[in-house]
Amino acid sequence: MTYLDHAATTPMLPEAVAAMTAELGRVGNPSSLHGSGRAARRVVEESRETIAAALGCRPGEIIFTAGGTESDNLAVKGLFWAGQASDPARRRLLISAVEHHAVLDAAMWLADRQDAQVEVLPVDEVGRLHPSTLRRAISADPASVALVSVMWANNEVGTIQLVAELAAVAHEFDVPFHTDAVQAVGAVPVEFAAAGVDALSLTGHKLGGPMGIGGLVLARGSVPVPLRHGGGQENDVHSGTLDTPAIAGFAAAMEVVARRLPATRAALSSLREELVAGVRAAVPDAIHNGDPVNRLPGNAHFSFPGCEGDSLLMLLDARGIECSTGSACSAGVARPSHVLLAMGADEETARSSLRFSLGHTSTAADVADLLAVLPPVVDRARRAGAVAAGRRG
Repeated sequence: MTYLDHAATTPMLPEAVAAMTAELGRVGNPSSLHGSGRAARRVVEESRETIAAALGCRPGEIIFTAGGTESDNLAVKGLFWAGQASDPARRRLLISAVEHHAVLDAAMWLADRQDAQVEVLPVDEVGRLHPSTLRRAISADPASVALVSVMWANNEVGTIQLVAELAAVAHEFDVPFHTDAVQAVGAVPVEFAAAGVDALSLTGHKLGGPMGIGGLVLARGSVPVPLRHGGGQENDVHSGTLDTPAIAGFAAAMEVVARRLPATRAALSSLREELVAGVRAAVPDAIHNGDPVNRLPGNAHFSFPGCEGDSLLMLLDARGIECSTGSACSAGVARPSHVLLAMGADEETARSSLRFSLGHTSTAADVADLLAVLPPVVDRARRAGAVAAGRRG
């Protein structure tokens, strides 16, 4: 199989496998005070230091979680609740229209259950939220805004947001700013302190670490209300026994991707451009979505007029090509991409899209494999779509 779905998850790096394997036989809870517990705690804290060095933050600002979704929920719900606790009038929650469902659904849950006033801010045709749009939204009633959450880079179309500028706007009004950086960390430079954000979500399996481990970076003074309570681990923000093997694998992956980032980014950008040029040559009317320049290096997102994305996905899968119609979290749900709709696409176009995402194991041969089968697959999907349209008519 040719794997072109690294944005959903990427294979574990050998260094991460080795680091995790070395800890699987360890006896000792990191919260225990005996020798085995202290040894496990040393692994956890050294891993925290490694991850902090890669992210440009302090080790004490990192809270380990079970992954990106939990990190997003802890930030969005926890910081909203914290704002409410300080001032009940802070009911507004501002998010971009292209957020991952981990942020979008958490915000809507707060609207349904906690009477939050969620405002979904519009983006432009490449999926970018402009700082001026955010400034207008906040300035309408600054004292009522509890939190702003805007992702660093879009998981579907790959567009990179102006995170530092957006965070600066939020801070003009003394509003905390969270960013979902799950897709960005390991793909583009991410410096927590330099960006000036208050909270940042990341996960291990998107960058070559294990599944089931992630983190929420919290600037000093940003203290979300916990989602769960128990032993008081992670500064009482995320209770539960720490997963030492997963944390070790996470840190090993972070160290590798940070060290290799300039070379990896250049190589993936070049390979992506080869893929984009090949798709355009093979299917001339294909629409390349997202910012053509300021985007994730491994992301290539296309709409294929006259096709259903799900049909293309299954036809490519039968030919040995694995890709995605967008976010893997919403696979199988019969609805158009909310990201493309927010960018101005009509429903038909939004339903006709595929995401090809490259990673550390991708090669020119993978791109060639895709381009060899794409034209007949698109042709077959269009013929099937025409037949279905005729039946509906």
